[in-house]
Amino acid sequence: MPVDLSYTDGPYLRDILDQPRALERTLLGLKLSEGLHRVARRLQEGKFKIIVLTGMGSSFHALHPLNIQLIQHGLTAIMVETSELLYYQSHLFDSETLIVAVSQSGQSVEVVRLLEMNAGKSSIIAITNTADSALAKGADAAVVTQAGEEFSVSCKTYVTALMALRWLGEVFCGRDIRHIQQQLECACPTVRDYLAQWREHAENLAQILAGTSHLFLIGRGASLAAVWTGALIIKESNRFYAEGMSSAAFRHGPLEMLSDKTFVLVFAGDKKTRELNHRLLADIRETEGRATIVGEDAASPSCSVPSTPPSIGPIVEILPAQMATLALAALTGREPGRFVLASKVTKKE
Repeated sequence: MPVDLSYTDGPYLRDILDQPRALERTLLGLKLSEGLHRVARRLQEGKFKIIVLTGMGSSFHALHPLNIQLIQHGLTAIMVETSELLYYQSHLFDSETLIVAVSQSGQSVEVVRLLEMNAGKSSIIAITNTADSALAKGADAAVVTQAGEEFSVSCKTYVTALMALRWLGEVFCGRDIRHIQQQLECACPTVRDYLAQWREHAENLAQILAGTSHLFLIGRGASLAAVWTGALIIKESNRFYAEGMSSAAFRHGPLEMLSDKTFVLVFAGDKKTRELNHRLLADIRETEGRATIVGEDAASPSCSVPSTPPSIGPIVEILPAQMATLALAALTGREPGRFVLASKVTKKE
């Protein structure tokens, strides 16, 4: 059936297409400041017992690959939503805790309260898109992304945060950052090449998702960042309900949701669990469920992401979910990414 993409034309689409430039600018701006070097040295000397990774929304989800990286390196790291940290885990504010706080605005209500409650007890590393924000000024060191102004739904601020966090992980682990910077350079042309065909991708996904009432995004490992963020941006962009969860969790109940109105995007992800994800895809199809794989071996070009180093996999994986927001806009006849009830910066708890 014909797909009308005229509804997608707007500032949200322009933000999506601006992602390659945002990534390039962010990569150029990644510098090891004196403050960051000092905190990283203390971490490597064992001065911190725990690293708390915190944020809200997509900023929180972007921390998942870093969490895995730090744990695999032998460090103790946990992810806690900033609101939960404030009200239920504030005992973690002490000199032996290192906090990595991610906020694109650096001035959301939870982040401002975090700075007030912490009051210098824990060292804070900020990842933010706003250099003069409360978070950037109140942190021991700030890594500032260069996404530029963003209209509403996080897209370029999300991918640039992923880039900055991967770089930060290498700094924390004491590795030669020149190597990771070479890998991260590959993200820019890879994202640009995919987005060059955005119309075809959106049209293809509109055909795939037609007739869908329930949308699931599932995966494992670092792919959970794209799974959780993808579901979030679909709700934000299209007011269309989507749920992100691990592939394992999908077998524990939600499998019962399969019908001709349900569609499942299965993220192939890392080699360690790729076979498990393909097996789940096969099981879904065996029950006549509707599903497709997102990965290098995807049958659909819109869901095909090239093989990349694990360091940039999460950046590339979010692209099909972004295209799904454009496809759903075409199907519902509504401009994507234009908030009615929400706001870009959350100022009320």
